[in-house]
Amino acid sequence: MFVQSHTPFAELANGHGEKNLKDKCILVVGGEGDKCRRVAEGYGFNNVVTPSDIITAYPTLWPFVSLDYHKPFAKPLAQSTYSNQRSSSHPTLKVDAIMVFNDPRDWALDTQLVLDLLLSIGGHLGTLSTKNGDSQLPNRGYQQDGQPELYFSNPDLFWAASYHLPRLGQGGFQAALEGVFNAVTGGPENGVRLHKNLFGKPTQGTFEFAETRLRQHRTVLQGGNDAGKLRRVYMVGDNPESDIKGANDYQSPTGSQWDSILVRSGVYRGGKPAHEPKVVVQDVWDAVRYGLQKEGIKTDETG
Repeated sequence: MFVQSHTPFAELANGHGEKNLKDKCILVVGGEGDKCRRVAEGYGFNNVVTPSDIITAYPTLWPFVSLDYHKPFAKPLAQSTYSNQRSSSHPTLKVDAIMVFNDPRDWALDTQLVLDLLLSIGGHLGTLSTKNGDSQLPNRGYQQDGQPELYFSNPDLFWAASYHLPRLGQGGFQAALEGVFNAVTGGPENGVRLHKNLFGKPTQGTFEFAETRLRQHRTVLQGGNDAGKLRRVYMVGDNPESDIKGANDYQSPTGSQWDSILVRSGVYRGGKPAHEPKVVVQDVWDAVRYGLQKEGIKTDETG
């Protein structure tokens, strides 16, 4: 069983009513090439566009871009995505939801594109809502004109890469986008906040999703028989802000106990963690061994 931070997005392709985005136009942001587009389509979204598609169709949208990078995996925008709103005398794209699947590779282009849509009339690219800045409306009129919902799959500010220090993750892009949005709108000091939907650790919903998947997998391992609730789950992670905080704060609907295990082989390298785990170990193997021993299972100490 393999679950990634964006896997819960699949629920939005199979929801009910307004939460069913299966046939809506979805802007998928992040990842290398068009890999995230293919993942989104695998989840059931039928109308997926990417920044590469859009910048290839509208090359003046962001002047500091290399079209040679985007063209190999850009797809022509389907006629069904064009709206009856007009920008510069041309029909324009209408986006219904923005989903950040993975760390963007071109923060500047993606920031400009997402900002344009958040300020638009109903998600019509190239338009500007007259409600923006209206003090008589909630949020001073920002995101009050049918703009697309914004979803992030992973709030991690840092992650462990091959460099010896942690690198900015999707949470860094989120903070940068929010900073630009605040600069444009006046931000909280002006009574404006960026409306967004957060998935991924440490959110309650993501841990509920993971527990449901674990229970389903456990039932399969039991030959399809109801295996009952999970008594205990060991959450192994390297990031105190997401992995450990999420496990510590999680309230299981079924009463499962979640024990957090922090490893030193990733983002966390030592010192007092921001969120205290059940135990700190060196690496994933030590974490697995700890869990097995807690369950009374002998392990090979020399492994």
